[in-house]
Amino acid sequence: MRSVTHQAQRGVFYAYGTSRAGSFAKSLYNGFTGTLQCDGYSGYNILDDSVTRVGCWAHVRRKFYDAANSGKSFKMSPPLALLNKMFHNEREWQHLSPQVRRRRRRSQQRKLLKRFWRWIDAVDVLPKSRLGKSVVYARNQRASLNRIINNGSVDWSNNASERNMKTLVIGHKNWLFSTSQAGAIWMTLIESAKANGIDPSAYLKCLLKNIPQLPTFCESGRSRSLFAMEL
Repeated sequence: MRSVTHQAQRGVFYAYGTSRAGSFAKSLYNGFTGTLQCDGYSGYNILDDSVTRVGCWAHVRRKFYDAANSGKSFKMSPPLALLNKMFHNEREWQHLSPQVRRRRRRSQQRKLLKRFWRWIDAVDVLPKSRLGKSVVYARNQRASLNRIINNGSVDWSNNASERNMKTLVIGHKNWLFSTSQAGAIWMTLIESAKANGIDPSAYLKCLLKNIPQLPTFCESGRSRSLFAMEL
């Protein structure tokens, strides 16, 4: 998971689990109250009501793009054209404050969304086709996708989190510690440093040098020394 990009101090958190079962997601967000931006993974359906789910429009666009690119030649569809316009607007607004971005979304993106959903509601397409699967996915995520209009703090997509996951996926076969609880902790530290423009190597050196000097760690180290002397 990752904090919103507008946050002054950004955080990236990796959690290790032995499966992708919904029970793991439920335990991870147990006690959390706030907004969670995610894709249509069914495991999120059992989260508590205290979690407000907001959809990711990049996942929707990716499915319509793949459908348009599935034939011998690329065939632009009306919903994909509307999605491209939405993402163009978001690129123009990415450096605006959450308040201003919310106003822009309500005044401009809402019109595009109405046209998008009007097309989705009217189209008659085979549900097992590439385009049909795209339509079904969008319909199933409609409520969470529409919530983003009223939240200027959240990006139009969770691509930033996807990129953090891509780092792990690309490197895990070459890393000895990535698929473990310890690996999740190290990835959290490294990617959080990168998200804040800090050199990860220098950040880790600073932590390893200074954390052992904290009172809790010093006391813990002293207790271990006394225990060793008694033995």
